[in-house]
Amino acid sequence: APGVFPMTDYFSPTVIQPAIPIADITPLERLLLSHIFNAERDGERFYFYADENPADMVWLDRTPLEAALAQSTNIENTAVTVVTEQLARLPADNAEVELDCSDSCWQSIFQDIVRRSPTLRYVTAVSAFTCSKMRPDGFGGMAVVITADAVMGKSTSDIVEDFLNEAVPDWAGSPALAATPAELLHIES
Repeated sequence: APGVFPMTDYFSPTVIQPAIPIADITPLERLLLSHIFNAERDGERFYFYADENPADMVWLDRTPLEAALAQSTNIENTAVTVVTEQLARLPADNAEVELDCSDSCWQSIFQDIVRRSPTLRYVTAVSAFTCSKMRPDGFGGMAVVITADAVMGKSTSDIVEDFLNEAVPDWAGSPALAATPAELLHIES
């Protein structure tokens, strides 16, 4: 049909490094992270990645979720808090649970793991931003470093802004290209 445009799909494939020792992950963290990301076992570690996007919403059967929660409540952490708060809002007879894991929940879970780990000093997350059409807002990336004390990240837009601040100090608010008088007349009409 004329005037109908197909929707643009945005993706942010993400990899987490290094692989996380299984012994450092509570059963509840493992359950959540393996639904937010793909999880591949590599010996005694898990490699987490998302080939399209980390999941914002996770659907789980209540019974294994409650079992993982029961095995993980001896340690106060983000996963326990998120699941406990969201379970409290649901009727007890809901067999399936939809968990909101947006708002960088996974970053806090990895930070909890780093805090407890005897071997991990940090975890990194590297994401690519792509989309199904060549849209100017659909490409770039991001890098995040997660330590016991901080979660720091920069997008490629942040890096470009840093470069512009250094190379073109008065760039903010000015167009990237100087318009010719003919272009100005065309824009205003």
